[in-house]
Amino acid sequence: MAPTGQLMSEHRLIERMVRLIQRELSRIQATKEAEPKFIEIAVDFFRVYTDFCHHGKEEHILFGELGVKPLLPEHKAMMEELIREHAFVRGVVKELLGAKERYEWGSDEALADINRTMSILSTFYPAHIEKEDKHFFPLSMEYFSQNERGQMLEAFRKFDSSLIHELYKERVLQLEQG
Repeated sequence: MAPTGQLMSEHRLIERMVRLIQRELSRIQATKEAEPKFIEIAVDFFRVYTDFCHHGKEEHILFGELGVKPLLPEHKAMMEELIREHAFVRGVVKELLGAKERYEWGSDEALADINRTMSILSTFYPAHIEKEDKHFFPLSMEYFSQNERGQMLEAFRKFDSSLIHELYKERVLQLEQG
């Protein structure tokens, strides 16, 4: 399997969560009530699985390795755009969590913010995933030899195996910082 094959496989799980977000968004719009527990689970999924695990491999391994290659300007621009999109969606997920907390405190505007952020997530990810799967990933692999691809897969494996330790180190650090 090519390294991008693993990333594309992870995209399938992200797409499943996006469908759940879309279903929950429809329910919220029909009932005018949010389900804070669902939002907590979704935020955790996007923070841990999507950003920490998936985007972590993309940004720290794939993009890092591409960064030392003589990329065509349009390929470098696309990679930089994907990095900006990752940062954008981190902000949206943070906004969703804040909206959920305000909703629990009884804020009148919070439901609109929940709707807005969940709508952004449900439209952002399909386009972002298509850009990576159909455009960036295929061309990115052209820059690597078979040996380099194998080394990248091994780096992905090592990254995944240390993930739980890094996750909980980060959580403890966040608690320590208040």
